Amino acid sequence: MNDTTQALYDALNQGLADIDARGLRRRRRIIDGANSAHMTVDGRAMIGFASNDYLGLAAHEAIRAALADGASRYGAGSGGSHLLGGHSRAHAQLEDELAAFSGGFVDDPRALYFSTGYMANLAVLTTLAGRGTLVFSDALNHASLIDGVRLSRAQTQIYPHADMDALDAMLDASRDETATKLIVTDTVFSMDGDIAPLARLVELAEKYGAWLVVDDAHGFGVLGPQGRGALAHFALRSPHLVYVGTLGKAAGVAGAFVAAHATVIEWLVQRARPYIFTTAAPPAVAHAVSASIEIIAGDEGDTRRAHLASLIDTTRAMLKRTRWLPVDSKTAVQPLVIGGNDETLAIAAALDAHGLWVPAIRPPTVPSGTSRLRISLSAAHSREDLDRLDHALNTL
Repeated sequence: MNDTTQALYDALNQGLADIDARGLRRRRRIIDGANSAHMTVDGRAMIGFASNDYLGLAAHEAIRAALADGASRYGAGSGGSHLLGGHSRAHAQLEDELAAFSGGFVDDPRALYFSTGYMANLAVLTTLAGRGTLVFSDALNHASLIDGVRLSRAQTQIYPHADMDALDAMLDASRDETATKLIVTDTVFSMDGDIAPLARLVELAEKYGAWLVVDDAHGFGVLGPQGRGALAHFALRSPHLVYVGTLGKAAGVAGAFVAAHATVIEWLVQRARPYIFTTAAPPAVAHAVSASIEIIAGDEGDTRRAHLASLIDTTRAMLKRTRWLPVDSKTAVQPLVIGGNDETLAIAAALDAHGLWVPAIRPPTVPSGTSRLRISLSAAHSREDLDRLDHALNTL
């Protein structure tokens, strides 16, 4: 390399050294096996508490068979964007099913399927918001929501996490402004496991004439009757709601969708750049998601949710017996706050030595000084899996 080229690499290497010095290096691990709870990780048999496969459906035989059947029917890829030859019957059927399954919060529901949840959030926020729009965003929202707000170039106010009085005051101060308003929130917050005060958020959206965009990545399939999601869990309805659901977590497959009134969805079809200018997801994946929705909505889905609920109760009690600080979560996300980066990494490594994969979450994903273990539960876990985790945590 010449000196000019070397300077470019030196800057990156110095940045990597800084990441290492702060205990913030991220590393990928190689997984073999389809079960999200029991797998081979980097060549070792492990019990995994790192997956968001909350219902344990990723390895389900019926869904795997549907994926293979979809590939046989439609091929390996879509071949184009949804508006240029890539929108298959599998996509169309799935969208109808998702609108019926999760669209009960609004009249005339329609759904739009995306390749990823990140893309869905970028699409919604950059299409409904823009210059001259006012966005009110929860302080602990997911990175995809934050990036969508930034890309929209809207004027943004961050309200303290789940603080409805503060949000009410912000909205009231903007009452006389003519700009379109959006309130943006996760439903289940992915690093704390708490649930947003959705009923109050709907009330504020209607009071101030704002859209309410909710990202139900960690609630879809788990919360609500038949797993219909957080809005169904609280029996909420409002024409102000725009719902984003993820299909790569509890549904066990891939992709995401937006559900809302048909007018909102048509606006996204016409204007959402992340939808218009990308190749559609493989139809085989959409075909597999349809099989997953049938399981989620049926008796087997109820059985898996009941088992998961039992595991959540057991884990909450278990974490209270440790010497660290559990977050009071009633969801499948069970955080255990350790504090410093180095100690969190050390504890994760000690658990790894016991054959337990529990990821260490550090800044900037969580605030400085709140590094934690993030224990993700799945219906694929057994009581014996939790016993092993309990024993390991209490012998460190």
